Amino acid sequence: MTVNGTQAVVSPTHKEVKRLVESGTERGLLMTLFGRCRVEYDGRATSTLGFGDRLVVLKPDGTLLVHTDEGHQPVNWQPPGCTHEVKRRDGLVVVESYRENPAEELIVSFEHVTHATAFEATDTEELHLHGTEDDLRDQILDEPSLIEPGFDPLSTERDTAAGAVDIFGTDSDENAVVIELKRRRVGPDAVSQLNRYVEALERELHAETTVRGILVAPSVTDRASELLAERNLEFVSLSPTN
Repeated sequence: MTVNGTQAVVSPTHKEVKRLVESGTERGLLMTLFGRCRVEYDGRATSTLGFGDRLVVLKPDGTLLVHTDEGHQPVNWQPPGCTHEVKRRDGLVVVESYRENPAEELIVSFEHVTHATAFEATDTEELHLHGTEDDLRDQILDEPSLIEPGFDPLSTERDTAAGAVDIFGTDSDENAVVIELKRRRVGPDAVSQLNRYVEALERELHAETTVRGILVAPSVTDRASELLAERNLEFVSLSPTN
């Protein structure tokens, strides 16, 4: 059945699956196969997934995804640039996906294909993320007083022995200030990360330089608050606005 450019076949035969995949690949269609299948992979590692009901998605760019009924990540996949071929072997409908460099092979063997579709899909829009740590950084760079009056941001992504500091600057007393940004409520790990940056800069800067560490996030857990106090670190509550 074809409706508005979409082909759908219920309980397709091997020949119908082969025709749909070959035609869909040639025309650059987005295809799905649902049914009971086994999945075998051989490449950088090897894996076998026994028979189960799964959704296989074949994209025009050569991507192949195998989804179960749980989670958002595919259990097996092939990246863009792969070549797909449909065969019949030992009574099974077999979809073979190949990648040349590095050499990889994913074989999906269907006991039965319950449903097969091919869509004419067009999507030219780009994903725009909002409420990110970059948004939080830009807010502070645009209005440094969000941290405190007199704060002067000097650099972003400043390298230290412990990693890159999100924002480095000075306060009104010319003390060094390390800013660690988090877009969500954070726990002790974020405090430990900030403390490592402060300690690294204390070793790198002049001995008489005071280094302050400020964690910027919407909120912190009780334990994180305790650790901030124990390590003489500070907290500013701020959420991304974009």
